[in-house]
Amino acid sequence: MTSYMQKKETVKRAWYVIDAEGKPLGRVASKAAVLLRGKHKPTYTPHIDCGDYVIIINAEKVLLTGNKLENKKYYSHSQYPGGLRERTAKEMIEKYPEEMVEKAVKGMLPKNRLGRSMYKKLFVYAGNEHPHMAQKPEVMEIK
Repeated sequence: MTSYMQKKETVKRAWYVIDAEGKPLGRVASKAAVLLRGKHKPTYTPHIDCGDYVIIINAEKVLLTGNKLENKKYYSHSQYPGGLRERTAKEMIEKYPEEMVEKAVKGMLPKNRLGRSMYKKLFVYAGNEHPHMAQKPEVMEIK
């Protein structure tokens, strides 16, 4: 008996909406990463991008537990000498909530061409509105 290997031409993609309001950042990101990779499907194939599209709304209302607002740091570098920028989670959630959620999800995806193509199917919005109603996305609940 042989294993079933899905082909990229036969992938059926769905759209999901995740409401991040009052949910821990890690749980939202891990659920989104599973959906983007396609690991929730019985036809999951590791070397094919068989995941679905994910829309995350209310990124500004995501929950960080413990002392993460003061202690967690986000680093970025401009590739110039002395170009290291450091921001706390509190700054990120106030000014760049979409970027904070995107970084959390991106860190849970593969670090290769396949992961980059999966990441392009992620859409994060700070507020409650999103422009993807025409795709009829399903609501995905996170416990």
